[in-house]
Amino acid sequence: MQIVIQPDAQAVARYGAAAIIRQIRQHPASVLGLATGATPILLYQQLITAYQHGEVSFQAVKTFNLDEYIGLAATHPQSYRYFMQHHLFNHIDIQPENTAVPEGDAADPLLACEQYEQKIMAAGGIDLQLLGIGRNGHIGFNEPSSGLRSRTRVKTLTQQTIADNARFFAPGEYQPHLSITMGIGTILDARKVLLLATGKAKAKVVKAMIEGPLSASCPASALQLHQQATVVLDEEAASDLEQLAFYRHIEQENAALLRRLNRD
Repeated sequence: MQIVIQPDAQAVARYGAAAIIRQIRQHPASVLGLATGATPILLYQQLITAYQHGEVSFQAVKTFNLDEYIGLAATHPQSYRYFMQHHLFNHIDIQPENTAVPEGDAADPLLACEQYEQKIMAAGGIDLQLLGIGRNGHIGFNEPSSGLRSRTRVKTLTQQTIADNARFFAPGEYQPHLSITMGIGTILDARKVLLLATGKAKAKVVKAMIEGPLSASCPASALQLHQQATVVLDEEAASDLEQLAFYRHIEQENAALLRRLNRD
């Protein structure tokens, strides 16, 4: 697991966007796994700006989103399909048929989960998976106790996740308690993983993910098993890490090595 510490949330977004742009430039038909939530919004703004400046094209890119609420139509303002259209897809040159989000209003959610897994496999698997992390350690909607080899499935949201997301729903409005989510096993199948975390509220769970034991009680700790997982943090999110100085040292050594290689 590569730990990258940036000064603030904007710098985290720039680093993450640069990684995605680099992936697309190297492989224009890349398959990207995408995430919703507050943290990726700044990154998506960076991608939109890069596209507008002619620095990247999404024409051949395919995307698969991590999750979706069960019970919300794609047109609902709080659905993750709506989120992605509003924050990214409507502003870049990606082909609409190449954007996949789980069907929250599917007549048979269990069948929809199986079909989503099959669609990912048919696309050749995910090249780079973008992640955020919930305050209870969830990635996607893989809540604590999720199986570390789980596949796309229906998942019940914890009370904490429901409370955290309640601010997005009007008082008295229906708020889903179920979701469709890629499983932890599905996420670990991605060739590269890029997790972003910002803010002091994430510091405790970031420490558990990086320095704690591999445990279903912190689903994000499964990334310890991934050979190409990069975790990008701002100073606040990194503030509880016991080995903070060592992680900074590693990054300095890696940067120095790259400079030497580039000179040679």
